Amino acid sequence: MLLAVDVGNTDITFGVFDDKVLTTRFRITVKVPRTSDEYGELLCNILEQKGYTSASITEVIIASVVPQMMYSFTSGIIKYLDCHPIVVGAGIKTGIRINTFDPKQIGPDRIVDAVGAYEQYGGPIVVVDYGTATTYDFVTADGTFQGGVISPGVRISADALCNNTANLPEIEIKCPGDIIAKETISSMQAGLFYGTIGQTEYIIRRIKMEAGAPDARVVATGGLGKTISESTEEIDIYDADLTLRGLQLIYSKQKKV
Repeated sequence: MLLAVDVGNTDITFGVFDDKVLTTRFRITVKVPRTSDEYGELLCNILEQKGYTSASITEVIIASVVPQMMYSFTSGIIKYLDCHPIVVGAGIKTGIRINTFDPKQIGPDRIVDAVGAYEQYGGPIVVVDYGTATTYDFVTADGTFQGGVISPGVRISADALCNNTANLPEIEIKCPGDIIAKETISSMQAGLFYGTIGQTEYIIRRIKMEAGAPDARVVATGGLGKTISESTEEIDIYDADLTLRGLQLIYSKQKKV
C-alpha cells in the first residue's frame, strides 16, 4: 500500500492508497521539533488504530512546505516503516510542465494540487487551495502550470485581527449569516468569510481574463474550501482529497519511468 503525505504549515495529512483507491485518511498537527522516533511511533500507532500494520505500507510519497522538519520526519518513516520515501521536488516526474521564471520556487503542494486537478478534471483549470495560505493557480488545456496567486489564509487573517488589536478576540471561522453584523464576533466572522468570498470571486475572474480562458473550470480544496464553494458560483468542484490524489498520481508516474 502507498502512504501519501501532505506536510503543511499547520497539519500533516496522510492518505493510505490500495492501488488507486484511497482507503483512509488522517492528520496530525505540525509540531517542530519532533524526533524521528516520535514521528515513527505516532504514525505506527495511528495506522494500527486504522487497521493497518507498518508492514502493510510498502511505498511512501511526501510533499512538504516545512523543510526544517523533513530530516527527522523522513528518518522516522525509514526506521519504522522500512520505506525510503519519494519527496516531491526538482527532478520528480509530474506530467505537467512548469512555465514560471524559477520552477524550483513553486511549492510542492501547489504542483501536487495542479496535477490532481488536471489529471482528474482536465484543463484549462483554476486550482484554489484554502490552507494556511490560500493559493490560486492556473493550468492550461495542454497541462502547463502558468503560475498563480498566494494570499494570506483565513486563519492567518483571523490571528492577525486577534493578535494585533487590543479588543478583538479569537473567533470561530464560519458564515455568520448576515453581512451587516450586530456585534463584534459576528462582525469579524462576516469580514473574514465574505472577504474571502469576495477575494475568491475577483481573483478567479481576473485569472480567467488574463489567461484568456473564460470557460476554465475551477476546483477548490482545503479546510474552508467546502463552505466557500457552497457560497459562490465561481467554484465548480470541491475536492477534499485533491492533494492526496495528486500525490498518488505523481507516485504512479515514477513507477513508469
